[in-house]
Amino acid sequence: MHVSHLTLHDFRSYADVDVALEAGVTAFVGRNGQGKTNLVEAIDYLSRLSSHRVATDAPLIRAGTEQAVIRAAVVREGRTAILEVELNPGRANRARINRSPLSRARDLAGIVRTVVFSPEDLALVKGDPSQRRRFLDDLIVLRTPRMAGVLSDYERVLRQRNTLLKTMYAARGSSRESALATLAVWDDHLVATGTELLAARQALATDLAPYLGKAYEAVARGASRDDARLEYQPSVPAPVDDEDLTGSFRAELARRQHDEIGRGVTLVGPHRDDILLTLGPGDDQRLPVRGYASHGESWSFALALRLASYDLLRADGDDPILVLDDVFAELDAERRTQLAELVAGAEQVLVTAAVAADVPPQLRGVTFQVAGGEVTRD
Repeated sequence: MHVSHLTLHDFRSYADVDVALEAGVTAFVGRNGQGKTNLVEAIDYLSRLSSHRVATDAPLIRAGTEQAVIRAAVVREGRTAILEVELNPGRANRARINRSPLSRARDLAGIVRTVVFSPEDLALVKGDPSQRRRFLDDLIVLRTPRMAGVLSDYERVLRQRNTLLKTMYAARGSSRESALATLAVWDDHLVATGTELLAARQALATDLAPYLGKAYEAVARGASRDDARLEYQPSVPAPVDDEDLTGSFRAELARRQHDEIGRGVTLVGPHRDDILLTLGPGDDQRLPVRGYASHGESWSFALALRLASYDLLRADGDDPILVLDDVFAELDAERRTQLAELVAGAEQVLVTAAVAADVPPQLRGVTFQVAGGEVTRD
């Protein structure tokens, strides 16, 4: 899979830009603030319908305009499809495939698969749990696009349930009874969508684990594939005896109901989960990466998570588009070389760099200079 053409209209710093691309390695070189990352961000947006840089769509719209358009020609197994998304902050986004409208923009998710390496990846190991949950959820949608709907439904149910909980603390008498009945309905919805998401995350963590160990061994000096591990940590207790995950979820909601009403927030569910990332040669010497790993170890672990994602998607039967967004400036010479050698064989690699010297020799391909809103091929 690769993108053969990218067109942007009022996206970030670009009023209009058209870039013809090829399979293999392409580097976008330019000083900071010139718009090179905006180009790869747009391709990644088509993959997940969200940005790896910001949480909402509003910053993606060029100042003074009301909407943006991303359009890309995507080649897969010799066939070309035109994917397009129209970003409308405050209103529903719209998407098209080969000019035909989709009923929901989220149906575009997962058609293009990207794996992005960026300086923000350090937050995967050093940041708060929301960063790691998003990492899992993005990968889940790439592997199983229909899960975009499950995620959207879960987030909607969670918002509605939290709104109800905020009103319940002061409720008395019949009002409280009515609120409890309504809460039971939202509990049903939360359990239905949350259980599916929880099961998908647990399965993904299991599938990803062996690839993580192999990737860490490849990027960390002197490491073995048993050194790096990840363990999904759900807020819902593991089922016991013959109890299923749904039953365990319901039981935990019932147990925490008083606390939830008192605090006005949902305390149980996938939105409270985390991934435990650990390093060590054996179980008795294993320590959490967050808080214990050195800066170099943390970077190696973050790179390993991305490489593991790439290898897992390839094992599923697709060669994802690799985006290396200004990542080489953050790495020492040895890690630059290791990463470059590991990804050089991908069908399409898109690199951004402030100066051409930051791009390792193994990734010297087509180069575009980016400056002043212009993208020019060398």
